[in-house]
Amino acid sequence: MSQPKTFVGLDIGTTSVKVVVAEYANRRLNVIGMGIERSKGLSRGVITDIDQTVESIKSAVQQAEQKANVKIDNVVVGVPSNQISIEPCYGMVAVSSDNREVTDKDVHNVLSAAKVRAIPPEREIISVIPEEFVVDGFDGIRDPRGMVGVRLELYASMITGPTTVVHNIQLCVKRAGLKVQDMVVQPLANAYAAMSNDEREVGTILIDMGGGQTTASVMHDHQLKFSYVDQEGGEYVTKDISTVLNTSVENAERLKREYGYAQAESASPTEYFPVETIGKKEAGRSNEHYLSEIIEARLQQTFETLKTPLDQVEAFDLPGGVIITGGGSALPGVLGLAEDIFGHEATLYMSDQVGLRNPAFTTAYGLVLYAYQLPDIYHVSQVTGNNEPAKPKSTTTNSSLFMNQATSENDTPRPASTVSTPETNDRGFNDEAMESHDDYHYNEDNDYEMDDELDGESESIIDRIKDMFSDMFS
Repeated sequence: MSQPKTFVGLDIGTTSVKVVVAEYANRRLNVIGMGIERSKGLSRGVITDIDQTVESIKSAVQQAEQKANVKIDNVVVGVPSNQISIEPCYGMVAVSSDNREVTDKDVHNVLSAAKVRAIPPEREIISVIPEEFVVDGFDGIRDPRGMVGVRLELYASMITGPTTVVHNIQLCVKRAGLKVQDMVVQPLANAYAAMSNDEREVGTILIDMGGGQTTASVMHDHQLKFSYVDQEGGEYVTKDISTVLNTSVENAERLKREYGYAQAESASPTEYFPVETIGKKEAGRSNEHYLSEIIEARLQQTFETLKTPLDQVEAFDLPGGVIITGGGSALPGVLGLAEDIFGHEATLYMSDQVGLRNPAFTTAYGLVLYAYQLPDIYHVSQVTGNNEPAKPKSTTTNSSLFMNQATSENDTPRPASTVSTPETNDRGFNDEAMESHDDYHYNEDNDYEMDDELDGESESIIDRIKDMFSDMFS
């Protein structure tokens, strides 16, 4: 009997750090432990204090270790989608083995070729996700290893993020005594938890209502196509309650959880509750309806902010509908309010695993599912010498190669993140990005072919291939 394999997801959120431990045994993936600790040192999804974040991670990991009765060494960690970019990339190499059989080395080589891009020094490659391999012109191949050919091509998606964000996450995980097994952008992790395989294929919108920010993302053809971050989350709702009712933030959070509704029409105007008022000895009082009006005003503004960019990319035309998750979605009436604003049916996702039956655990659980479900070829693509995202030599580049960052109207100084696909050719790849490779170009049939001016080593390879398979290059 094979040994059980363990997966650990680490979600470093604005309001809490969550750890989920799952074990794959007897052909089933079961959650065997979890930990949660209040976050310190984060603001709007971004680490602002290394030491405090490390302590929160250590505490959450310790809880998970005790419940799962395992020692945690490696974690799959989530990366917030703030200012991430997703770009198509392309690589091509000659198969290196004498018998022309594609091996792990060839896959590594073609991935390395795809990463040869002009990346600004302030950005970091998080991951390269293969979409398809092409062996000697035969496309649509998911895993080319074991096949025989002379030329291996790769079409992939390259995910990059701010260097500061990526390195701070790596540093915190390292100082907590852990190793980064993989880094996954949070919308991707959420999609693996909240969406079925069909929903990821046909196209679905996912709204993640976090504590520090709210993220709208679109999955289509199993790829993350779009992401937008609004810098308003559950904390803003709590602060609104604190300001209007003149009470502490801690008390406002308690009132929100115990008496709050996302739609004021669902709350009772006759149900009163005491409110501890700052600066007064005697407690005041308020009713559910008034409290819910405060909540609804903020959530309505958030949903309207998200609707604008989703309309611009025609995301609501996709058949998968809208899925809402995240800690903020636990408020009663959120689905109804979202449906009223978006004009489409919405569903709530919450894990059915014991101990995770709260939408706040979606990202941590999704990280585990992502690592578990990905084919082996995806893990090969992330292999580097130090288990950290690979970073090519930085050079000056035209900023038009990178995604424009959309900005929330409510937080102009802090740009929100928009991820979309640049103008592409009929195969779905960016012409301008492809032109950054000097060793191939489009021919009249819009296919890729090698340029005539190659260095001596490349020419010798091509000549050798032509001699062996002249009919392929006629």
